[in-house]
Amino acid sequence: MNWLAELEKHLARKPAVLVSVVNTQGSVPRERGSWMAVFSDTLVGSIGGGQLEYQALALARQSLNAGLPLPARQRVPLGPSVGQCCGGVVELSYEAVQPADLPALMKRLQPDLSPLALFGGGHVGHALVNVLGELPFALRWIDSRDEVFPTGLPMFVSCEHSDPVQAAVSELVAGSAVLIMSFSHAEDLDILAACLMRQRLHGDLGYIGLIGSATKWATFQHRLQAKGFSQTELAQVTCPIGLSGIHSKRPEVIAVSVAAQLLQISETV
Repeated sequence: MNWLAELEKHLARKPAVLVSVVNTQGSVPRERGSWMAVFSDTLVGSIGGGQLEYQALALARQSLNAGLPLPARQRVPLGPSVGQCCGGVVELSYEAVQPADLPALMKRLQPDLSPLALFGGGHVGHALVNVLGELPFALRWIDSRDEVFPTGLPMFVSCEHSDPVQAAVSELVAGSAVLIMSFSHAEDLDILAACLMRQRLHGDLGYIGLIGSATKWATFQHRLQAKGFSQTELAQVTCPIGLSGIHSKRPEVIAVSVAAQLLQISETV
């Protein structure tokens, strides 16, 4: 995800060749839309590595350094002739780009991102932002304390102070996934109740995940039932969060487990 920031930094100073995957057939290392920007002295992005990338890189560098013409399109069967046994076919496009092309290019290459709201700026929240910042999510990081957010965040992470914190739930983008892990169980309960009320009214949140143990979730269920939420409504909540079978409580491990679960969910939507 930081490849766009790297592209912006380098293309602002010098030209490049943008190599893009425009079509694929069969088994291939990267999907359509993958790209790499080849500069005379550096490389940003990837079209899958191996001989496919090596040969495309060499072709682009020949154009940059020796002025050789670029093919508009190149069809590459991934077989013995290129030293890759994937078995599929990749079609590449080659495009000379200049600093003046940067605004349009940044807009064109921005990936499709799934909206995600993360409530809580604690240790696990920080670890999650470090992981999710490299994944295809537009992350809205929310806390009732405005001093908890670090500087130097990834490109698609925005920070928001909300007090009361649950007030932000009504403003989330439709289809958002929600992760709840505030510093307070009372705040967690308020955020979760707001999410369930939004689901009752609009049904437009893609996922609601609550950090915690089975004991915490049992306690929350009783309190939410007392607030009038049905068992069917409570079944929309995932708690504990993360992939089953991973038991470590280290923030970094929890972050990877939760990120993997979110990716599984986004693949099925």
